[in-house]
Amino acid sequence: MDGSGTQWRRFVAAAIAAAIVLVRGPARAEPLSDEASRALLAALEGPSASAAREAIDRILEAGDRRFVAVFVELLRAAESGVAAPGVRDDAARALEALTREPFGRDWPAWVRWYAASDLEPPPGFLGFKGRLLSRIDPRFGELLRDDLPRRIRVEEIVWGGVAYEGIPALDRVPSVPGREATHLGPDEPVFGVRIGGAARAYPLRILDWHELANDELGGVPISLAYCTLCGSGIVYEARLPGHDRLDFGSSGLLMRSNKLMVDRQTRTLWSQLTGEPVLGALAGREIRLRPLSSVVTRWRDWLARHPETTVLSLETGYDRPYRPGEPYAGYFASPATMFPVERRRSELPEKERILGVERDGRAKAWPLATLLERRVVNDGVGDLSLVFVARGERIWVEGSTARSGPFRYEAGGEVRAYRRGERVFREGEGRDDLLDDAGRRWSIEEDALLDGAGARLERVPGIVSYWFAWQAFHPQTELYRPDASEPGR
Repeated sequence: MDGSGTQWRRFVAAAIAAAIVLVRGPARAEPLSDEASRALLAALEGPSASAAREAIDRILEAGDRRFVAVFVELLRAAESGVAAPGVRDDAARALEALTREPFGRDWPAWVRWYAASDLEPPPGFLGFKGRLLSRIDPRFGELLRDDLPRRIRVEEIVWGGVAYEGIPALDRVPSVPGREATHLGPDEPVFGVRIGGAARAYPLRILDWHELANDELGGVPISLAYCTLCGSGIVYEARLPGHDRLDFGSSGLLMRSNKLMVDRQTRTLWSQLTGEPVLGALAGREIRLRPLSSVVTRWRDWLARHPETTVLSLETGYDRPYRPGEPYAGYFASPATMFPVERRRSELPEKERILGVERDGRAKAWPLATLLERRVVNDGVGDLSLVFVARGERIWVEGSTARSGPFRYEAGGEVRAYRRGERVFREGEGRDDLLDDAGRRWSIEEDALLDGAGARLERVPGIVSYWFAWQAFHPQTELYRPDASEPGR
């Protein structure tokens, strides 16, 4: 019989074996040896479909559930066009046999199921993942190696659909004085940052295309890290002890639908939402990037508050259509996520915007719409008492693009958080002042609340993001519930 007939017989035999496993369970549920596991991984990533099927049969015979992670990875590789022909159906068959779950070729469903499990991958899994993804970009293989320190469950790393630094970061881009800027509309959203007496605005319609800006402001090296998938822009101080500064780029990889940044100095992967190194040389150290305060506001409001501000120029060195809504209007306007999110809490819609604060391991989220409606909210997280001060309303972006057609989506709103100690605040008579419970007036500054007599209440950095992203990284987060009896009401 010819080769094709032999392969067919093997396929039928494998299908029968899988059916028996589904009915009876695996013949024995013993992990394969490390040596055997690595050999099977090599067969699964190789070009031979018949060798891959034989490897699958061996894994099913052993009932080794550590390979569930491998088969989930192969499903994604098949979707991406970097796996051997037919592997998608074979991987789905193996997953159903090992888990008795009916998800077939539904990769997002398997990702969510796996995240809720306590399974671990076989030895050599991270290198296997890296070699698969190196077929998309060889640099992925350098980032994902078995010998690297890690803080995370590496199975959660997924390819985001772009190459390494395929979304180009802005590196110390030219800026222009705000009063001379003619390229911004008065109502368009910007990230506003003030450090060391210097203020700068970063238009979202520019950052939508780059997602990272390595800059220096007020003598401080910073990286504005923006995850469009999570709706979160965070300014980090871009230096650590022993490093003059760190420059960040987009790795092309994600974790829980959140950007994994890569620093160019050590090639370590970092979580955009937490500022922690998660895989690579620095992941073995107990370090974390320091977040700095920023705000999402309208350009006209930022310019009025900071007439000395500078703003990013359109002369970025890249040829991009820097129009509002390009390139993510469809995603921003949709209630759906683009990538699977493993942890889900349903108190809020997935893409409801919140402002989150973490304190000594405790986290809390405040719905942005509620803060903007109430204007002044006295609350806190852990032992940190806060006052939230909101200005204006939710910021909406409207327009039309060739890709998305007419669109309208929310871009955030202007909210700042400050320490309040034992004080309780309410709105003052003017837009830029508050009154405490003793009737003392406090002015609202970018960095702090000031009472005019030398007292100062510092600003506290908060993270504006979609609810799904915050709760994915803070599964035990508290959620603010408006209460008419709260202080200041």
